[in-house]
Amino acid sequence: MRIRLQKHIADCGVCSRRKAEEHISAGNVAVNGKTVTELGTKIDPAIDTVTVAGKNVQKKNENTNKKKYVYIILNKPTGYITSASSEQGASVLDLITRDNCVGEKKDLLRTRVYPVGRLDKDSEGLVLLTNDGELTNTLTHPKYEHEKEYDVTVDMPLRQKEQAVLEKGMIIDDAAVQGIVVKEQKNLGRRSVVTVVLKEGKNRQIRKMFGALGYSILSLKRTRMGRLKLGVLPIGRWRYIRKDQIIK
Repeated sequence: MRIRLQKHIADCGVCSRRKAEEHISAGNVAVNGKTVTELGTKIDPAIDTVTVAGKNVQKKNENTNKKKYVYIILNKPTGYITSASSEQGASVLDLITRDNCVGEKKDLLRTRVYPVGRLDKDSEGLVLLTNDGELTNTLTHPKYEHEKEYDVTVDMPLRQKEQAVLEKGMIIDDAAVQGIVVKEQKNLGRRSVVTVVLKEGKNRQIRKMFGALGYSILSLKRTRMGRLKLGVLPIGRWRYIRKDQIIK
């Protein structure tokens, strides 16, 4: 049964319904890891995870261990969007099938999960999916500064001058973005694979930063998120993981 978000927060004993509305309007409330500011939002308490200021909320008379958290790592191919919906194209959730699962545990997924953060349609690599709203907030909120690592293939070697600009930061779309760390560079003829690490991760930040310096990105692959590494997981495949493999 779907109910208004502010009613659910009040029912859980977090605060009054009016105070819950203030939290929603202030951007302090997230549903399945995504910040919600619309007061008319409705949720299903049985399947949706709600956090207020990064903390899960749940009715006091419910068993807090009742909900089982699921953690999945996926090697996303290009052409898929990191969304829980397929309305705008093929979703990464379309890949979470038993046939695509690797490892000993190949149980059919019966829990609703959603992707953590973004990885644009033209990029590939590590995508984390879970139903743990508190973990999602920890990994995506800028204040926690969890690292994300990428292999960026560009059309020409990265010069020291441009590397210094990338690491210092720049203005993109009339807004300042933090610098990214250039970890290493491998030259492959005219092309170059640059491994970079960032903590901020604004929309298409890497593509925009390299593009502003005149580089064309031929491919972009995320290889790490926090402690979690993509490793040798085949493209388009997924497996179950533990929470302690993601963060300490």
